[in-house]
Amino acid sequence: MKASQEYLISSEQELEKLATELIEFAGQNKIWIFNGEMGAGKTTFIRAICQKLEVIQNVSSPTFSLVNEYSCQNGDLVCHFDFYRINSLKEAVDIGCEEYFYGNDICLIEWPEKILNLLPERVVEVTIIEIDGKRKITFYHD
Repeated sequence: MKASQEYLISSEQELEKLATELIEFAGQNKIWIFNGEMGAGKTTFIRAICQKLEVIQNVSSPTFSLVNEYSCQNGDLVCHFDFYRINSLKEAVDIGCEEYFYGNDICLIEWPEKILNLLPERVVEVTIIEIDGKRKITFYHD
C-alpha cells in the first residue's frame, strides 16, 4: 500500500516547510520524481528542497543539459534531471542516468514519464496540481 501526504499551499513561502516535510517523508529513498504540468511549480519546489539540503550552487532547470549536479555543504551530491526535451530513452541512457539512479546520490527528476522504464522500483513521487492559483502537492511512496 502506498503511503501519501497531501498539502494545499497558496504561496512560495510555504515551500520551505514543505521541503522539510518531503525530506522527512522520503527517508532513505534517493529517487524523487516530480509530476505536474508545465508551470505547475516543479522547479520552484526543487529549489526549495535544494536549499533545505544545503546545496551550495545556484539551482536552475537543466532543460538543455538534462542534468545538473549540485554539491551540498556536507559533501553529498544532488542530481537534478529535466527530461522534457528528450525524444528517446537512448538519450537518457547516453547521459548515464542509470548510473545516477542506482548510485547513492539524491536524484530529483522532472518529466519522469519520459523515462519510466529506466527508473528504479522504489521512488518517491511528488505530484503538483494547480487549482485556482493554489498548488495541491501530494507525496507518495511504497
